[in-house]
Amino acid sequence: MESANGTMEPANGQTNGQTILIVDDEPNLRRVLSAVLLRDGYNVIVADSGRDAIKKAKQQTSLDLLVTDFLMPDMNGLEVLESVRKQHPGLRALLISGHGTIRSAVEAMRLGAFDYLTKPFEMEQVRATVERALRARPTLTAPSPTVPGAAAVKIPVPSAATFGLVGEAPATLEMRDQLLRAAASRATVLLLGESGTGKEVAARLIHEASPRSRGAFVAVSCAALPESLLESELFGHEKSAFTGALAAKPGRFELADGGTLFLDEIGDIPHVTQVKLLRALQEREVSRIGGTKSTKVDVRVVAATNRDLWQAVQEGTFRLDLYYRLHVVPVKLPPLRNRKEDVRPLAFHFLARSSQENGRTFPGGITEEALHLMEQHDWPGNIRELQNVMEYAVVMSAPGTDRIESSALPTLIPSQRAAAERTRLTVVSGTR
Repeated sequence: MESANGTMEPANGQTNGQTILIVDDEPNLRRVLSAVLLRDGYNVIVADSGRDAIKKAKQQTSLDLLVTDFLMPDMNGLEVLESVRKQHPGLRALLISGHGTIRSAVEAMRLGAFDYLTKPFEMEQVRATVERALRARPTLTAPSPTVPGAAAVKIPVPSAATFGLVGEAPATLEMRDQLLRAAASRATVLLLGESGTGKEVAARLIHEASPRSRGAFVAVSCAALPESLLESELFGHEKSAFTGALAAKPGRFELADGGTLFLDEIGDIPHVTQVKLLRALQEREVSRIGGTKSTKVDVRVVAATNRDLWQAVQEGTFRLDLYYRLHVVPVKLPPLRNRKEDVRPLAFHFLARSSQENGRTFPGGITEEALHLMEQHDWPGNIRELQNVMEYAVVMSAPGTDRIESSALPTLIPSQRAAAERTRLTVVSGTR
């Protein structure tokens, strides 16, 4: 039912009072999105272009959420958001695109978008994201980290599915706040957390939300390389510096010049390499193996570890001076068992991603029983384990299934394992 001002209201007249503006040049997507959101009790306004959206936004006394396509013929979603915000300051926004990039997502977050989703997506994921956007705080106020004594500025607090930092648990919000504050500075950041908590994802957020976002993001897994190769990878080598060095090669520090160097599993680097790393951090210059000159580098270092570095210092396996060089801005990434509120949005996020990668669709989303089972699990493998569980469920669900059932979850989840054991005993006992 459409009102005089162009707002569509739920057919049964039962509205929650919140108004959503949908902007997309694809008629089918507009129709599906509006039908779903009307069914959920929202008032809906639809626009087929950016200019149409701006015109209709001016006719509204209040708007609660903007859902807009990123690429449209007349203007992009960021331009729509920026313009509509002039009439409706503080408006929350959800950007949707089939051409998603991390850089576009970061720009969206800087303008205050709540989230950014890539087509194709599950409608359940959209519904959940809309609900979270409408109940979450849009911004926080903080002193500028780059200009001492500056007036307070507003920093976006994204729920960015694009970054994999999905969720609204208190621990998640605090983590995102710290990452965005750290991103605005030049300081070295040390990410602390168990395996699978998303440390590289967090490092990429820091890079993309920083003034260095136009530079390179270079990642090195310090534990994946033997000592003989790690030093060469970090600092480079000259031709004939050692057997097999057939040509000169720049190291990761040089490749990251002007950008960010992510040193994963920093606690596993050997003592000799620690000495050279300390010098690189102190002097901001590196020397290639076999070389005779030093090269100045402008690199922001983000390091990560799942080890207790202070204990390693006490045990003599990690240098104290290097510890203090790295431990400038420590950020702890909470394990998933301490942010159980995020299991549902993460599950829908990984369902959408895995469905797209495997050519499947699950319009019914995930059953309540399956979600409940996942919420009971402690997730020792953290977010990576949940991602694997959802991929397993997508792949193993029977053809034609329109939703993820609890039976599709792997038996690694205790509740599923217990159910499988009960079934086995029933069959063995002959009662089935």
